Amino acid sequence: MTQSDIPNFAEALREVAQLRNINELALIEAFEQSLSQAYTRNVEPDKRVEVHLDPESGELEVLIVREVVEKVEDENVQISLADALELDPEVEIGMEMEFPVDQEKFSRIALQAAKQTLTQKMRETERNLVFNEYKDKEGQVINATVVRMDNKQNYFVELGSGEAILPPREQIPGERLLNGNRVKVYLKEVRKTPKGPTILASRADERLLDYLLKQEIPEVANGIVEIKAISREAGQRSKVAVYSHNSNVDPIGACIGHRGNRIQAVTGELGRERVDVILWDSNTREFIRNALSPAKVGFIEVNADTGEAAVTVTSDQLSLAIGKGGQNVRLAAKLTGFKIDLRETQAVSDLDAAMQQAMQDEAGGAETSSSAKSAFDALFKDAKSVATASPDGTQDIQD
Repeated sequence: MTQSDIPNFAEALREVAQLRNINELALIEAFEQSLSQAYTRNVEPDKRVEVHLDPESGELEVLIVREVVEKVEDENVQISLADALELDPEVEIGMEMEFPVDQEKFSRIALQAAKQTLTQKMRETERNLVFNEYKDKEGQVINATVVRMDNKQNYFVELGSGEAILPPREQIPGERLLNGNRVKVYLKEVRKTPKGPTILASRADERLLDYLLKQEIPEVANGIVEIKAISREAGQRSKVAVYSHNSNVDPIGACIGHRGNRIQAVTGELGRERVDVILWDSNTREFIRNALSPAKVGFIEVNADTGEAAVTVTSDQLSLAIGKGGQNVRLAAKLTGFKIDLRETQAVSDLDAAMQQAMQDEAGGAETSSSAKSAFDALFKDAKSVATASPDGTQDIQD
């Protein structure tokens, strides 16, 4: 077998590198290593082998490397100084000598083994490229195409040069995705595994909603309107707290848009998920009050040390404050970061009157009578604690 009979590996590797967007020199190096391992394993297992492929000429060279020693202990990897001097008068102990291998020793077995190893190296290189590309995109929202669903109800979406998994917990409940559907996904995690990079995508994450709001609402995108907090139960309902840095811009109106066109564009991407936009307030009590909308609540007692808030609400507003399955108070708790305890009272108007009278007495310099104070306290004494929601989403309904 002559050199002309050997395939032009350099040219073939160059084509593969261009086709798969792999570094050509890295691919040649992987090939050299693969062929060296294959030749050692299948032809001369006890010898030290090096392979060199010239990327320009395509010349392939396999060499047996032996160290020059005074006394040979292993003739597979060593050569005596006396024998070495016959081949090269300038050789010295400790130097290495290379002996070209006859091309006919490149058996089909060795070449096939090299091909298989090379395929694995190419796969590893591609996996590294995918990992490096999408690791930098972790935490971003990108467009993806649904390609399949497995028997565990995991969706797989094509990102471009990589594929991501959308497990049930990261899906919008009730949303049915068909092969070929284009969807926006949040890249939650990109990590290496023995089988290649695993890319975790999400359509249930709150940060997908944050991204969509910035895309559809210019005032949010340019920072005039700031999203202070988001609480979300994907596919059902979300609450978004907003604040305007410009007194002339209504943050809620900017998010809703003319006839609701802006918020509808957002909900349309989320399977018609309901999105409540509420006003953020630096006053914790007012923020909690806004977060519990559309319910109208009364007095709010906040304990910043324990992170708890007791909220008085009339019976006609109670179910609205709690929401279906406790959803409204649960989302409000997540949004504000406070554990919210709803307490039923007969009439907020009575409480308001008592508070107003107390303030008038204080302003007029009058002493608050013990009877007025007793009436004021009675409103809470008779109150009935009915629902508690924590920021972590847990809720207790009490008798």
